[in-house]
Amino acid sequence: MYRRLIKPFLDRVGAAVLLLLFSPVLLVLMAVTWWSLGRPIFFVQRRPGYGGRVFEMIKLRTMDDRRDARGELLPDEQRIHKTGHIIRSLSLDELPQLFNVLKGEMSFVGPRPLLEEYLPLYNERQKRRHDVLPGITGWAQVNGRNAISWEQKFEYDVWYVENVSFALDAKILWMTILKVFRRSGISAENHATMEKFKGNG
Repeated sequence: MYRRLIKPFLDRVGAAVLLLLFSPVLLVLMAVTWWSLGRPIFFVQRRPGYGGRVFEMIKLRTMDDRRDARGELLPDEQRIHKTGHIIRSLSLDELPQLFNVLKGEMSFVGPRPLLEEYLPLYNERQKRRHDVLPGITGWAQVNGRNAISWEQKFEYDVWYVENVSFALDAKILWMTILKVFRRSGISAENHATMEKFKGNG
């Protein structure tokens, strides 16, 4: 009942309310992003969601497009703008994903939507992360975020799928607020974000 009916209802109502409340903040962030990085303001990327179905996830852009002599993008840590680093450290780049929640493509809580190219790399257990809607935050995010290994991240994701409940979602949302204020687990060691998943060896 909670997963099928109550959770989607709470997600969409919550997203609508938060978009109204935070619209002035989002407009300011959009202006800051345009001033510091130019256009486009948003970073839009195809990500697999529920059942592996692909949708377009939207975030505020925090990186520039600087490339090396061969025309390849520089590593993430070299492309994150100073302003973008601040926005990311406060998780404000995630605000536009409220539109994804409103559209029913994401939930407030669930496994984070990863790259489409990872789909064929999952083992059978890891594929279960797509048995629920992806989330803006999740059990893996409050237990290390980008500072834990892929194996640990997937175990947390599947554990969430197996134990999803209103009480667990409330706990994760509260832990997320604490994590944001403490700015912990944002980056993997020696990386601005997280190294790419290369399969299970």
